[in-house]
Amino acid sequence: MPRLTKTGLSIALFACNSLLVQAGEVVDTLGSDHAVVRPVRLNDVTWTHGFWADRFATVREHSLPAMWELMKGTRYKPFYQHFLIAAGDIGGEHHGAQWNDGDFYKFLEAVTAAYAVTRDPALTKILDQSIDVIGRAQRADGYIHTPVLIRQRNGDRNARPFEDRHNFEMYNMGHLLSAACLHHRVTGDDEFLTIALRTADFLDNAFRNPTPELARNSVCPSHYMGMVELYRTTRDPRHMELAKKFLEMRNLVTGGGDDNQDRIPFGKQREAVGHAVRANYLYAGAADIFLETGDPELWAPLEAIWKNVTQQKMYITGGCGALYDGASPDGSSNQQEISRVHQAYGRNYELPNITAHNETCAAIGNVLWNWRMFLATGDARYVDVMELALYNAVLSGISLEGTDYFYTNPLRHIEPLPTQLRWSRRRVPFVTSFCCPPNVLRTIAEVNGYAYSKTADAIWINLYGGSILSTQLNGNPLKLTQQTNYPWDGRVQVTIDECPAGEFSLKCRIPGWAESAALYVNGEPTGVETVPATYAEIRRRWIAGDVVRLDLAMPPQLIESHPLVEETLNQVAVKRGPMVYCLESCDLPKDVRLQDVRMRADSKLSARYDGRLLSGVAVIEGTVVAKRTASWDSSLYRPLRVNDEREIKARFIPYYAWANRTPCEMSVWVPLK
Repeated sequence: MPRLTKTGLSIALFACNSLLVQAGEVVDTLGSDHAVVRPVRLNDVTWTHGFWADRFATVREHSLPAMWELMKGTRYKPFYQHFLIAAGDIGGEHHGAQWNDGDFYKFLEAVTAAYAVTRDPALTKILDQSIDVIGRAQRADGYIHTPVLIRQRNGDRNARPFEDRHNFEMYNMGHLLSAACLHHRVTGDDEFLTIALRTADFLDNAFRNPTPELARNSVCPSHYMGMVELYRTTRDPRHMELAKKFLEMRNLVTGGGDDNQDRIPFGKQREAVGHAVRANYLYAGAADIFLETGDPELWAPLEAIWKNVTQQKMYITGGCGALYDGASPDGSSNQQEISRVHQAYGRNYELPNITAHNETCAAIGNVLWNWRMFLATGDARYVDVMELALYNAVLSGISLEGTDYFYTNPLRHIEPLPTQLRWSRRRVPFVTSFCCPPNVLRTIAEVNGYAYSKTADAIWINLYGGSILSTQLNGNPLKLTQQTNYPWDGRVQVTIDECPAGEFSLKCRIPGWAESAALYVNGEPTGVETVPATYAEIRRRWIAGDVVRLDLAMPPQLIESHPLVEETLNQVAVKRGPMVYCLESCDLPKDVRLQDVRMRADSKLSARYDGRLLSGVAVIEGTVVAKRTASWDSSLYRPLRVNDEREIKARFIPYYAWANRTPCEMSVWVPLK
């Protein structure tokens, strides 16, 4: 009998355990002992109409084709061609960021997620072509990182793995693992998974005896999530042990800093610090490991940090990472431990608007983290945060046409800006740090995987949107149809099309923002209590044709911030349902500047759907006050003046849709009169 290699052993283990794997979950917790809730497969859910159906269609029809043309071309950076060079198909040098491989893997994950639903052969062609060259570029020992591979192929004898922690090798390989696992679940094909298994073999050997220097190679740790997902796919215990080792060896780091969350061991952390993308990826990865181990020493920091983020450091949009640049720990008496931080969580309540960094990837990290926290607990609070980030902080990162992108997402924009900033306030097709665009595409392509979940005897409705769910509950077919104009309307109707004969529950999320909600079955009140930020459970023997109706009150609301958020003191924001709104200067009279507008605390606001504006949105209209403000010239201070005021009509649009018309100023927060 031939001797099995480690990779061969992993494939054999996978074959033996294939019945445990359900194709199509982004996060497969079917066999996770400490998961309270299980996801459904991507191809179990089809968007049929409305908000998310429109976003998915845009990604499929416009975003993915455009990004494929960008990534296989050389107009910007040679993403695909880097693999061709590494494979020896063509000559050349590496031109781009060290993390561009990871960007390409995220794009392939987006393509895979879209293929799970559409089965579009054009997507198969992209995947097959890309996976083939990735496999040929991979080194025999499993190492895959094109900047180093290209240098080696070009004769650089000094090129070797892990020379610099900021080469993002682990980040890139982590995204490869995640993309390969999803690809296998969706297609059943082993080619990409085999590449991932060889990568895991390399990492297992490279980190068999980790040193403090090796342990520092955890920048933006997508590899925690990727390695756990590989374990879930193969059930090879080596992969779970390696994932735990990756997290534990952070404790070996000497001279670390808050920028990469390695100044103190993770188990002792209670506050979100440093680079927000790296932080949120760390928290999501730790939550993944908790789902498999149930380690209370992981849950203690996760819960404490989550409270710190949501109660003291998160924007009203769900955005994370207030600072372009800063220092942490701020004001420490031990000045030797202070490190420079960038794209970072700042101090508690430090939430600037014009200079807000709010990288799109950080918002996506917030989604990934909260989804895993929900799977571990079944707590609706985590889905509330996930939904907030999806509708606002994530979607603002992509244009309505689906081909232009933001890297940062400020909550206020004025012209000219008071200080020079690094990133554009207009969406563009390419940014030099191209991590966010493919991340947005994979997120939108995978939202259907977040919409529903299940337990042994319950279907959980997490996100509302026109859709069909076709899955199994305890081995029996279950199909339901959801009809709604959410988030523009608070009425949701769910029809049971097919269901098991026995009793089971339907759990409907009552969002935290919903001050009132009512549930009906076949037109009759259920009497079920609807508490905000919980799931309302209807348990009964269902029959095909039963109709559940959920009515969520969705009036426009004025929101104020904690008084320690100094930038928004005595200001209000407009919110309706999960949507945060903003005011753009192009919706004001020509003689009114955005800085001249004031809101009354008793302003009467009304919502109206406008199908012709911004691809169809519900706008909020009302009366505001415009001050006639004299020019400040070069003054920094001046005596208070009594200015003329007049009332004007104003129209607020959803924040995610700002900057899709002519260049203009924007603000989420408006001063109170």
